[in-house]
Amino acid sequence: MAKKNSKKKKSKKSSKKEPTVRIGVVDTMFARYDMGQAACDELAICPGYNKTFKVHSQTVPGFKDLAVAAMNLIERDGCSIVVALGMPGTAPIDKQCAHEAAMGIMQAQLLTATPIIEVFVHEDESTDPKVLASVFENRSRKHARNAYWMLFEPEQLRRRAGQGIRQGFDDAGPLQLK
Repeated sequence: MAKKNSKKKKSKKSSKKEPTVRIGVVDTMFARYDMGQAACDELAICPGYNKTFKVHSQTVPGFKDLAVAAMNLIERDGCSIVVALGMPGTAPIDKQCAHEAAMGIMQAQLLTATPIIEVFVHEDESTDPKVLASVFENRSRKHARNAYWMLFEPEQLRRRAGQGIRQGFDDAGPLQLK
């Protein structure tokens, strides 16, 4: 009877190195547009997707839940940066709650020493549903790309400094001294 080889052969799949950099994306059910999918779609076309980095995503009920979810993506899942996406409604209480949610996101950044890019699209930024959908798509994608650039290509941000770059609407352009 032949001896079985005691050394196990590694399969090609198990020898693949798992990406070590993780980008978190957290969005909400309350938003009227799938902001998380737009952000994930943008990250999927960035160089190194699923090779150099991978995306961890999560959905929470509303924007007041974003800070804790972002902290979990950082502390539990090891994300190096998180894109937190939400939509405040039109009522005055929604504006107040958005401010409080933003404060929670800022606190989460300080507690974890990790960037969390807050991406809010206010429901009253446009009364035209098509324009509003465009703002959702554009802002979600551009901030996802900003997160990628912060980690892998910071020179892209530096090149755009002072240019009045906007996410969602047209760029404002730079101011001139003369």
